[in-house]
Order: sequence, then C-alpha cells, then structure tokens
Amino acid sequence: MTVPRPSPSVLPVRILGTGRALPSRVVPTAEVAALCDPSGGLTAEAAEARTGVRERRWLSGTETALTLGAQAALNALSAANVELQEIDVLLNASGSQAQPIPDGGALLARELGLSGRAAYSLHGTCLSFLLALQHASLLIASGQAARVLIVSTEGGSVGLNLTQPESALLIGDGAAAVLLGPAVRSGQGLHAARIETYPEGAEHTRIRAGGSLLNARSPGIQDQDYLFDMQGLGILKLASRVVPAFLERLRPGLSTGLPGISRVIPHQASKVGLDLLRRYNWPEDRVEVTLPTLGNVIAASLPLTLHQALTAGRAGEGDTVLMVGTGAGLTAGGLILEF
Repeated sequence: MTVPRPSPSVLPVRILGTGRALPSRVVPTAEVAALCDPSGGLTAEAAEARTGVRERRWLSGTETALTLGAQAALNALSAANVELQEIDVLLNASGSQAQPIPDGGALLARELGLSGRAAYSLHGTCLSFLLALQHASLLIASGQAARVLIVSTEGGSVGLNLTQPESALLIGDGAAAVLLGPAVRSGQGLHAARIETYPEGAEHTRIRAGGSLLNARSPGIQDQDYLFDMQGLGILKLASRVVPAFLERLRPGLSTGLPGISRVIPHQASKVGLDLLRRYNWPEDRVEVTLPTLGNVIAASLPLTLHQALTAGRAGEGDTVLMVGTGAGLTAGGLILEF
C-alpha cells in the first residue's frame, strides 16, 4: 500500500539574526601546501588553482570549536536583540564532534551558560545546518518553540590527513549561528526542503575510527584511521549523476535555471564543486561564495555563506534563497526559504 505524501505548504518562520566567529589564525594556502609536500613540489599557485582557496582559518591557542560556537551564538542573539534565556531550543548542527559524549548540544549550552532548555544535535556532516533549519521550522510551525538557535561550529583542522592534499588544502575552521522565530507575514518561511542519501558513496568521505566499529582497542588501529579521508573523484562522479534529478524533485526547473530564486547559498565543498553549478545555468552573480577566504568549513560553510549574503545586502526581506549542497553519505540536500 502506497501512503500519499501530504501536499507541501509553507512553514511560517523567519530568520531573526545571524552571527559568526572565526579563529584568529589566518593560514595561507602556501603554508598548507608546504605541510602537505615539504619537498616544495606542490606550489602555492598550483594548490590555489586546484582548490580555489587562498586562505582559511585554523584554531590556535585557547580557541576551540566550543568557544567559537558560543561566540557565534552570542553574535546572532545580539543581532536579533534577543536574550540568551529567551531561547526555547539550542540545536548543535556541526559536522565535527567536540567529543563523542555528552552530546555537543549540552557542551555548547554549558559554554553559553544556558540551562534548563532543550539542547541537542542534528548531525548530517556538511548538511547538518540544513537538517537543523528544517527541524527548527517544524518546531516553530507546530507551536513547540518560538525561538530556536542553530549553531554550526567546526574544528576540522585538527583531523586533517596531510598526506591527502586534496582534502587538507580545503578545510577551514569557524562557526556560524542562526536564530529562527515565527513568520510575520504571509508567504514568509520554508517553502521546500529535501534530503536524499545514496549510500553507495559512503566510502568516499569518512573518518574510520572513533566509533564502535573501529576504536582504540581494535587490532591494528593506526593514527591515520582517526583522520579525514576523502575520495574526491568518486564524490564528483556520484554527485554529477544524482544531483540534477534531486534538484528537479526539490523544485521543477532547478536543474536548468533558478525559477523563483533570488540567491543561491551553496555548500562550499570545493572549486570543482562550485564550478559544477554552471551546468545548471545558475548565473554566477546570484551564487554566494566564501570558499576563497574561508575554505570548506564543513557544516558551518552554509550558515557562514548565508551570513555573508545577509550582511552584505545580497539577500534580505522578500528574497527567496536556495540553500543546497552535498555531504558524506553521499547525501544531497536543499531547502528554499523566503525571507
């Protein structure tokens, strides 16, 4: 028996404020290239041309993903003129974990000094923010919450495999936060959201150790098993095959244009990944990019790029934004939000 899906409707939510926090250490591509290839065979020019990244931020000193996340959260609250204790739910939407347990939501709440509120994680690697935004919209639309704070904070630089320049040259650290509340006008809110997972790509992006399958007591465990492992070509081949049809299911016409879309906020996966967007006939001047100066900040890439578009005035009241990307799994995700 096939159960019919309910007709889509707008979830009436709006963004009240956004904020970001970046590590103080700026790392040029030349420095990362030298770490990946001490012989000098990988030049900074070649590395930048390959990745599209000029510089990124890495944690240093006393900075942690938790301190960055808390600062981004406070910045978003300040932008919205909302007090911390007015939050109903705190969602941790981060791809890299501070530690396995307790949940990162509890750790962020402790860092913020927030007690007695729901605080938990939604983890979808690079698409964690999209999952959290959809979840927050459902909470608000159903009346279960009035203000939901989403925090995406990443410290992926600590787990880079420098023998794999393909990924090591891409990853940066940083945090972004978005505060959501009820809509104030008709049509404002989440118009569409879709997630599709293609597990044939599960081996393309992974950190093998640290869970119950492979851990410190496993025979033959090696340090590199705890480091980030990415097979970029496999990801691109699979994404090229599945994403066009995925876009059509999200909204008909998206694989050949931008029907009803004012601005695109894509995950900053890589230069090649962003270049692939051209095949969908999406004008470059309507696509927001942060890759050259921030790199791929995992789950924080989407909210950091959204924050840039909003603060620069390239997205705002009345605009309809497409947020889209892929994550490990391989998972494709996108949502359409009217401001």
